[in-house]
Amino acid sequence: MADTRALDEAVRFTSELIRIDTTNRGGGDGNERPAAEYAAQLLDEAGIEARVLESAPGRANVVARIAGARRAGNGPGALLVHGHLDVVPAQAEDWSVHPFSGEVRDGVVWGRGAVDMKGTVAMVLATVRSWARRGLRPERDIVLALTADEEDSATYGATYLVERHAELFRDCTEGISESGGFTFHAGPGLRLYPVAAGERGTAWLKLTAHGRAGHGSKVNRTNAVTRLAAAVSRIGEHRWPVRIIPTVRAALTELAALHEVEPDFDDVDTLLTKLGPAAALVEPVIRNSANPTVLEAGYKVNVIPGAAVAYVDGRVLPGGDEEFAATMDELTGPEVEWEFHHREIPLEAPLDAPVYAAMREALIHFDPDAHVVPYVMGGGTDAKQFSRLGIQGYGFSPLKLPEGYDYAGMYHGVDERVPVEGLHFGVRVLDRFMLGRQDTTDGVAR
Repeated sequence: MADTRALDEAVRFTSELIRIDTTNRGGGDGNERPAAEYAAQLLDEAGIEARVLESAPGRANVVARIAGARRAGNGPGALLVHGHLDVVPAQAEDWSVHPFSGEVRDGVVWGRGAVDMKGTVAMVLATVRSWARRGLRPERDIVLALTADEEDSATYGATYLVERHAELFRDCTEGISESGGFTFHAGPGLRLYPVAAGERGTAWLKLTAHGRAGHGSKVNRTNAVTRLAAAVSRIGEHRWPVRIIPTVRAALTELAALHEVEPDFDDVDTLLTKLGPAAALVEPVIRNSANPTVLEAGYKVNVIPGAAVAYVDGRVLPGGDEEFAATMDELTGPEVEWEFHHREIPLEAPLDAPVYAAMREALIHFDPDAHVVPYVMGGGTDAKQFSRLGIQGYGFSPLKLPEGYDYAGMYHGVDERVPVEGLHFGVRVLDRFMLGRQDTTDGVAR
């Protein structure tokens, strides 16, 4: 079991990582190198050789491999443990504490990245450093990858690593990262731990409407802004049909059993009303989605522009690509063009894999009265890029959270923070899961 120093280090590393401003503003504007060097130094201190790989000035990644006890080809392949070092922007005037203070107050660590996802990076670093002190080796090779640019396109991070340094991930068969293994309070006495085994695909779109430029005082039936606005309105109001993928079906089945209701897959919307707060785990991923997010048009109030542009955040379930494209053709109509601004594949990993069972066991070991349920992420992670190397991705960044803690609201939200006790729990769970079986009498986890 993880030692006290590992628990303390997880909190300290979280705070210190938050103080390193790694804001990713998109379009190549970011600087993860100071955080990468910080993490690499912590690994080097523990005798773990870490490589800092820079894809562009300031855009740095860290990769390290910890040798496991099993020989290659004997048992499972290497486990990839990846997390990103960049964070989304934060406006200090909106926060109760400075977003890059890393302040620890009243048992909570505050700051941008506390949850997304410097806290998890800190837990992993603290865990593997503790192995060196305890003379332990994991059952299988562990490959650590701390990446840049996850909060934008991953061009400078996971994509770069996969395309330029694939050899560093040889033998990796599964990977774990953010957005899973956290406490979800689903009602009195009902604690769930959703473990992610899927992600919707990313379909960011650019819409362009063309028309006849002219004076703002004259009637214009080919107004580009009007055409674009109509298409955006149709997209925003569209009700996508239900599409139940296997992981969501498994989640609904388990949640229905816990709530003692029949899982009616012919009327999923009604089923969700019977699941109480737990419906929030499933509702975002029973459909494709498309949300208009950016509008760009015009340059003067009395000038009708000849073109107008909008951007849409689309998300697509596994198997839903054709439906999504056909729907966008219909909703945009003949007067608005659309194209993919950024596109990434959806993912779905097996629930009957030993690695999923091991994650479940580690969580239940430290919270025996809880229930582990499968989960699909509405958004995406670097697992999409690593899947191109044949690595099955799961969301597993364990945290034990108190009732009333808005975990989902912490992602990209104001006053992002993580409980100290949550980090301690996460270290214990990661230690047990990543090591393997717990007979360590001779310094080897079996």
